[in-house]
Amino acid sequence: MTAEGGGHGPIAGVRVVELAGIGPGPFATMLLGDLGADVVRVDRPGGADLGIDPAKDVTGRNKRSVLVDLKSADGPAAVLELAARADVLVEGYRPGVAERLGVGPAECLARNPALVYGRMTGWGQDGPQAARAGHDIGYAAVTGALGLAGPRGGPPYPVANLLGDYAGGSLYLVTGVLAALHHAKAHGAGQVVDAAVVDGTSHLTAMIHGMLAAGVWHDERGVNLLDGGAPFYGVYATSDGGHMAVGALEERFYAEFVRLLGLDPRDADRGDATGWDALRDAVAARFRTRTRDAWTAVFAGSDACVAPVLSLREAPGHPHLAARGTFTEHSGVVQPAPAPRFSATPGAVRRGPALPGTGAASVAADWGLPAALFAAPGPQRGAGEPQRPAGPAGPGRHDGR
Repeated sequence: MTAEGGGHGPIAGVRVVELAGIGPGPFATMLLGDLGADVVRVDRPGGADLGIDPAKDVTGRNKRSVLVDLKSADGPAAVLELAARADVLVEGYRPGVAERLGVGPAECLARNPALVYGRMTGWGQDGPQAARAGHDIGYAAVTGALGLAGPRGGPPYPVANLLGDYAGGSLYLVTGVLAALHHAKAHGAGQVVDAAVVDGTSHLTAMIHGMLAAGVWHDERGVNLLDGGAPFYGVYATSDGGHMAVGALEERFYAEFVRLLGLDPRDADRGDATGWDALRDAVAARFRTRTRDAWTAVFAGSDACVAPVLSLREAPGHPHLAARGTFTEHSGVVQPAPAPRFSATPGAVRRGPALPGTGAASVAADWGLPAALFAAPGPQRGAGEPQRPAGPAGPGRHDGR
């Protein structure tokens, strides 16, 4: 694992205001912070109850926090002062909430015409469901993306909130913000970026829609080349309860896979899809004869496209990930290192998770604001204290205050 680096990142100097929320908004601003942005998170007094110790919330890294009560008489003015000095503002409220609080796009852009105003929601800023609450699983469900994962004849598998919230939400928000920021720097004109999880997640299925139109993808789960339907692209159990992932798509890689697995090539013809069930059974039977680690050793260094399925705690120890420093440790927490990598302007984990309100003095000094603009931080919940489990208002909900 890598240690804390000294890189400043390719967007060092860019100022970002984050109106505190949960789910894809904080992840997006973490990514901007990893890229070098100066991220100031505006927390409500008392902070948000995320169900975890704030000191362990990795999405709070590379940020500073100030406290503002947006429902107080002078709360909106404090946010507008920040917006006037910022390049980007990100909020994840339900449509209309920021406007009712007095910190919507019209108010912010009036103070700073070059501001990029990023809006992160599940359903988007308009449409019949825009005002409804939701979570990653529902957003992915209606786009068709959730229905891609799972066994034939069985239910779809939700993949935590990675597919909708973070891939379809956060990453599209960051893409939109960076594109709009480029335009603002060139033309002096800011704009609103409407990032909806349903839009981004739908966009992720572009290749599959092309395959469907071409007749090489069936609109049914578990019968296609990339969804576990093919016996040479799937996951198999080992003798110790572990699993191996197989992705031997190309003929030459498949030949290497068959050889190392110990199958008779005469019984491993994959050209006739009517024989795939029998072939899958044969592959599964071979994998059940050894442990996961034993099979990992068999396929190590080969082009058979086989890998062990690791847990979150195991992943940092994988030899390749360890050699690349894909994970890092900061503030006592093992976490993914910033990505992607830059040859001239590397990013870094410059500071650990921001605790609510603790950055007020430094933000006021650096941004040229009076310290009295922000509320004083109260006592912080310490590491190891009991936390309320994430419930209905947990990660993935895009709600108002």
